[in-house]
Amino acid sequence: MIINIKHINALKTLSFICLFTLNFSAEGQITNDSIFTLEEYLGIVKQFHPIAKQARLIASEGEAKLLKARGTFDPKIQVDFNNKEFKGTEYYNKLNAAFKIPTWYGIELKANYEDNEGYYLSRESTVPEDGLYSVGVSMSLAKGFLANERMTTLKQAKLYKNIAINKQRSTVNEVLYNAISTYFNWLKSYQEFQVYNDYLVNADERLQNVITSFEAGDKPAVDTLEASINYKNRALDVEKSRIKYLKSQLELSNYLWLENNIPVELDYSLKPDVNSPLVVDTVLNSSVLQVTDSILENHPKIKALELKQKQLVLERRLKTSNLLPKIDVQYNFLTSDYEQINSLNTANYKAGINVSVPLFLRKERGDLKLAKIKLQDVNFDLSATRVSLLNKINAVQQEINSYETQSSIVENLVDDYKKLVIAEEKKFQLGEGSLFLINYREAKLIETELKNIDVINKVLNTKANFAQILNTLEE
Repeated sequence: MIINIKHINALKTLSFICLFTLNFSAEGQITNDSIFTLEEYLGIVKQFHPIAKQARLIASEGEAKLLKARGTFDPKIQVDFNNKEFKGTEYYNKLNAAFKIPTWYGIELKANYEDNEGYYLSRESTVPEDGLYSVGVSMSLAKGFLANERMTTLKQAKLYKNIAINKQRSTVNEVLYNAISTYFNWLKSYQEFQVYNDYLVNADERLQNVITSFEAGDKPAVDTLEASINYKNRALDVEKSRIKYLKSQLELSNYLWLENNIPVELDYSLKPDVNSPLVVDTVLNSSVLQVTDSILENHPKIKALELKQKQLVLERRLKTSNLLPKIDVQYNFLTSDYEQINSLNTANYKAGINVSVPLFLRKERGDLKLAKIKLQDVNFDLSATRVSLLNKINAVQQEINSYETQSSIVENLVDDYKKLVIAEEKKFQLGEGSLFLINYREAKLIETELKNIDVINKVLNTKANFAQILNTLEE
């Protein structure tokens, strides 16, 4: 479904249009005038573009993984019931119910109720008539005490949540950068189209004036041919630039969406804001001239790598812990009367210990070595990313300064060429100049004006690139 922005006011009764206008009231609303500003455009892209919405799912995924990791510490009720009866004889009837609470450092609290009976019940399974109650604890003394799978997974999930948030910021930042570049391309195409249009009007006026002068006997016929050729060339340039402008407008529409993933087609009556160079620093948050350590350290790429580094430190700690022998102990107080808490004493208990250790630890040593390699790899990546970001920022700052200097020079050139064209036209009117020279001067003027538009476009795109590197577009 395609909705034309020109007809939005006629469709305000629809719910999604109501939502749209509410969300873009003062700062992000497409108004009825013909100017579609960069700020309005970015407001729509940020809120409604599908990839921007998709990026929010990344953070949701991090929250889901954290919830899953926390689930390993959920209390658990466990019931084990077995019964066997054959030829009228009850061999055994066993009931074992337990309530377990996993805690930090591999410690598990447990309450248990056991009730067994039957003709062929083993002696060790015999319990009092009302059953046997127990309360106790189990824990790992070596492997799994300071670092275990459950504890490590939860810590890593907490870090992954923050990694997901930084990944989301980078994804949205990339979408916004592409959208901004498309807007600047639309602005450039529009300005080029306007330049060719303006000089087509000049060529038409000049042609009519030359024809009038020829009919009055003041100009030769060849001047009418010269003026006609110039007019046709200008008309050809206008048509080429018009198609280029329309294509850039359609490309811009790729980033325009409404609620419920409804695409929007930009109406041809809307025009880009030619004052964008004056507000670009404010809109893009690209006015930072001095890049501080805090800006670099809070960059999503740096933060994500630092969090990844912390995850790998946790993994290395877990693999180191796995080198220790497995020593699991448990101790349970026993009683047949759960109502009498003082009946729990050290005279009645059930205890156990389980010890095991691989002889060569090849698997554990291999896992530890791999964990250390991964950690070294991310350390190298972190150092390289810091240097790369800093160099990119410095390079882009130099580009901005250079393009702004070029823009100032080209603007002066445009003024000089305009003066030359005006001077040649006055000489031609006095019968001293030639139409060929006017057309030549004007062609150089057009070329310089287009060069000025191109340089300004480079300034805008470089500032957008600067904001993208700093990752400030989403703010």
